[in-house]
Amino acid sequence: MTRTPAELRAQILALTREYSAAVHRAHRPGRDAERAAFEPGVSTVPYAGRVFDEDEVEAAVGSVLDFWLTLGPEGEAFEKSFAQRVGVRRTLLVNSGSSANLLALSALTSHRLPEERRLRPGDEVITCAAGFPTTVAPIVQCGAVPVFLDNHPLTGNADLTLLEAALRPGRTKAFMAAHALGNPFDLTRVTEFCRRHGLWLIEDNCDALGSTYTLPGGTPRATGTFGELSTQSFYPPHHLTLGEGGAVSINGHLMLASIVESLRDWGRDCWCPSGRDNTCNKRFGWQLGDLPAGYDHKYIYSHFGYNLKPLDVQAAIGRQQLAKLDAFTASRQRNWESLRRGLAPLEEFFEFSLPTHATGWTAGQGFDWDTTGARADCSWFGFLLLVRPGAPFRRTELARALEARKIGNRNFFGGNLVRQPLFLQLRNDRGDSAYRIVSSDGKLPGADRIMNDALFLGVYPGLSPAMLDYMVESVTDFCRSRV
Repeated sequence: MTRTPAELRAQILALTREYSAAVHRAHRPGRDAERAAFEPGVSTVPYAGRVFDEDEVEAAVGSVLDFWLTLGPEGEAFEKSFAQRVGVRRTLLVNSGSSANLLALSALTSHRLPEERRLRPGDEVITCAAGFPTTVAPIVQCGAVPVFLDNHPLTGNADLTLLEAALRPGRTKAFMAAHALGNPFDLTRVTEFCRRHGLWLIEDNCDALGSTYTLPGGTPRATGTFGELSTQSFYPPHHLTLGEGGAVSINGHLMLASIVESLRDWGRDCWCPSGRDNTCNKRFGWQLGDLPAGYDHKYIYSHFGYNLKPLDVQAAIGRQQLAKLDAFTASRQRNWESLRRGLAPLEEFFEFSLPTHATGWTAGQGFDWDTTGARADCSWFGFLLLVRPGAPFRRTELARALEARKIGNRNFFGGNLVRQPLFLQLRNDRGDSAYRIVSSDGKLPGADRIMNDALFLGVYPGLSPAMLDYMVESVTDFCRSRV
């Protein structure tokens, strides 16, 4: 008997779920009873990774069966759902978090912005020295000058002590930094500083989806909603995954959305989605630039742009992941607390990370807070350890020992970026105009401390209680063996 297309589709998707359940057990949440068993010393403990089940695999296969391929209906649905979930005015999907950072910063160069706020070559953007390079790279790629604040080692975020000293009126145009490992930077000080001086704020939220920040006297708000623009990464280690992918969210004037969309989509002036024509009802009624009147609006370009869209199948996966964000966030927080309790006896060897505005941590009671009234609630990306200067081992020795036990760990990304080869070459090429360091002596001791002494362990939702116990046991055994 001939089956209808609907019957064939239903059978394919049912078999897809059955296949996924049989093959992908290692990628289920860590507390899922169906997850593959953990064998200490045999199984790998990743620092991060994909966490999914049959829902994502079915969604991906269903999208491929529809064979839209390029960004389309699934992408549009994800963008709307994500914007509503986070609380921003508009979200645009892109092909990576790094591309999101490039587009967000590039949007500030647009001729559509007021001249006094437009980012021009030679203008300055304040950021911090230690972190992931593609938070800073767009500043250079757009012809602007990075202005580096030091990092606070216990939060990983910018040390704002010299924030006012970083300002050059008329030249400083923006503040752009990441919420380090899911820990929001001091948004009270930064938002007030940007408002007072008329600066753009771009939040790199790639490591912090699910984190919230509370202004004094306010209510918790999601990170990524304080700046005019914010960015997201959906690479597999991050809070949600689309395989590859990222997003730019707009919380300021919606003109920024049209600029980002133009830059993402080849720089074109037309805002018609892929596969749809003439949404403005005057496709052949424009006269722009020196083009002839009536030139096809789909082929008019207002910016020097890129093609940085993801595929629709990625958005289909993302819609399933987004539905699990609250559970993922709770798992990250629970796993961080588990490691903090388990490693508490090792304070003679390590300093432990603290959320912004926290002054300490006590088992059973949680964090103590400063008197500002502000709070940071972290959807942790990792568990940061700072090896104390007097410890009987160095960070690299610990990293090697953990690797030998198949426990994934990472440096704090690029460490002090001005010591990286790309910035040394930039200084060789451009001299003192390459970048600016804001400090009393031209040094960045906090960023150097992070570079030399910090590593982080995983807290992602795929970690099981047995994995967390094994991590605590392994770090403890290593430290005690060095006494």
